Amino acid sequence: MRILLVDRDAAFVRAAKETLLVRGFAVDVIHTLDEAETAIGCASYHILLLELVLPDGNGLDWLKQLRREGCSMPAMMMSSLNDLGTRIAIFNGGADDFLPKPVSLDELVARMRAILRRSMQMTAPVVTFGNLNFDPIGRQVSVGGSPLRIARREVCILEHLLSRAGRTVPRASLEEGLYAFDDEVSTNALEVAIYRLRTHLSKSGATLRVKTARGVGYALELKSDPLPSRSNLKTKLP
Repeated sequence: MRILLVDRDAAFVRAAKETLLVRGFAVDVIHTLDEAETAIGCASYHILLLELVLPDGNGLDWLKQLRREGCSMPAMMMSSLNDLGTRIAIFNGGADDFLPKPVSLDELVARMRAILRRSMQMTAPVVTFGNLNFDPIGRQVSVGGSPLRIARREVCILEHLLSRAGRTVPRASLEEGLYAFDDEVSTNALEVAIYRLRTHLSKSGATLRVKTARGVGYALELKSDPLPSRSNLKTKLP
């Protein structure tokens, strides 16, 4: 999942980005509303983390404008201003949640996950394909009931492939969800991440594999079924 963090506090965004990366999210850090406007025009985000007071304007006014334009991206606002009137205005302005500063990073992640669950209209979604289970909110992967520990980029690739299981996912689509704007990306970074994911799946005994569509992209398929149907992919609520 890709997160847009818009905040002027350098120390906070540094700590928040590090925490979110460890939890399996791709994060774009932006410091102004002008940059934020450009970012949402270039990439798709699962959630917006937005400071109220920014160098070039009011974050709430910008969020209101997004809502008027039909943007439904979940949004959490943050501010050291925590009086009742401010909180009411933030929720009435279209925010899904509000977190006062200073921010507890553990609480930030917990609240983000709650928002994402609501936006996905599920309470605890687990995607199952073959003997692999994936919790997109908790960013947890298991094979045959045993946890599979893989790097953030591999989790992002797996998530994207699972969302279109049985179909080829273009390289460009995978790379968009895999890297933040400031990531240093080598020309073969995607191939390396795919190789590592395949290695993990093979060693874990997973009944699925990543197939290469040469010159196009990659597809997730069951080993016993070279052309899996969408019916093989299901979402369950444990």
